Amino acid sequence: MRRLLVLALVGLAAQLVDGALGMAYGLTSSTLLLLAGVAPAAASASVHLAEMGTTLAAGAAHWRFGNVDWRVVGRIALPGALGAFAGATFLSAVSTEAAAPWMAAILFTLGVYLLVRFSRPLRAERRAGRPRGRFLGPLGLVAGFVDATGGGGWGPVATPALLASGRMEPRRVIGSVDTAEFLVAGAASVGFLVGLGTQGFLLPIVTALLVGGLVAAPLAAWLVRVVPAQLLGAAIGGVIVLTNARTLMRAAEVGGGIRPAAYTLLVLAWAAALAFAVRALLRARAVAATALSAPTSTPAGVTAESVAAPSR
Repeated sequence: MRRLLVLALVGLAAQLVDGALGMAYGLTSSTLLLLAGVAPAAASASVHLAEMGTTLAAGAAHWRFGNVDWRVVGRIALPGALGAFAGATFLSAVSTEAAAPWMAAILFTLGVYLLVRFSRPLRAERRAGRPRGRFLGPLGLVAGFVDATGGGGWGPVATPALLASGRMEPRRVIGSVDTAEFLVAGAASVGFLVGLGTQGFLLPIVTALLVGGLVAAPLAAWLVRVVPAQLLGAAIGGVIVLTNARTLMRAAEVGGGIRPAAYTLLVLAWAAALAFAVRALLRARAVAATALSAPTSTPAGVTAESVAAPSR
């Protein structure tokens, strides 16, 4: 009973992070499940089955608020589902000993990405037009494969790529990616069912993660108003890096004398990323304050709200 309560808290924390950043539910929950000793394939399978419930709720909410571009969803979801199915069957065929460092390496890399992404301001300029299909298809395929084999990664791969294209509003990027993730999570679950059978899904874990995620959904909307996404992204990125570095050093049989030095360097890098995130946040707020005090000098199409909005 105590373990299920802890897992529900894991789902709650993961959904809070995902709701505030628009990504990282799978990264956070998979990292914590691996830390708790769950096998990599079972962790990813359970997380993706739970995500079918959380992404359905998130997609419905985004659709209701007009945050979904259905053309983008259609062109990224189907390749994403194919990639997720392939990734799930691949991970199912790999032994636990080999899968643990593979999955930790993917999570570590994505954790580093979060540190870098949220330690600097997000570009706000937009380009004309919409994302092309020849861009969306390969993006969905890669993001889906990484998501299934790493236990998470759909949002951290797909969201920044669409934001960097500069062809969509941030809210439509997040809404479309979250909506497409329902199909990706479903395809990954089918892949794990084929590869592992029903025993691959740890239903108590799935239930606990789902309950925690659904409870956290309304709290996440409050959290994003209180905690700047810039700081939360840098903070959770450091947690993911440090946690998975432990697995990687074990797999590489790094000597006891080197581990403290490695952890020290990682902590220093984390502290630097947080410092840069704070600086970027303060600069954004200063720009917003300037825009509010001098509205007549604001460029056309730019509002104080868009300047002050947290990067996601």
